[in-house]
Amino acid sequence: MLAAVGNTSAQSLQRRFFVMKRHFSDKERAFFMDIDFKNHVAIVALAEEAGRKAVVGGGRYIVFEPGCAEMAFVVIDAWQGRGVGSILMRHLVKLARDGGLQELTAEVLPENAAMIKVFGKFGFKPGSRRDPQVIHLSLKFA
Repeated sequence: MLAAVGNTSAQSLQRRFFVMKRHFSDKERAFFMDIDFKNHVAIVALAEEAGRKAVVGGGRYIVFEPGCAEMAFVVIDAWQGRGVGSILMRHLVKLARDGGLQELTAEVLPENAAMIKVFGKFGFKPGSRRDPQVIHLSLKFA
């Protein structure tokens, strides 16, 4: 994970974390790695680079109230625009449905047009804007 962060531009990290982020505290690392696949689900995309497997993207959702979870993604710059975000999204949506969730949400910076497009492709709709700096998206399962 840390190697993938090192291969991601400051702009891409800002779009993911909404702040300039290059390093993570021990507490933050523990949070990102403490996955239970019920309330905190995370997956990564691996690709062969220089003869070995490397993380090229990751996505997760975290349940914030019963039946609802917030999603987030990051794809390293060299792999953006190649379908990695869509692959991660497809798997996370399936895991969320299979896990009995009723709604997925996401917050995206308005300038992150590529990610807004990926969310739209999977049926996420804009919701109320609590913060004018962020677009709130949601996908409700039938």
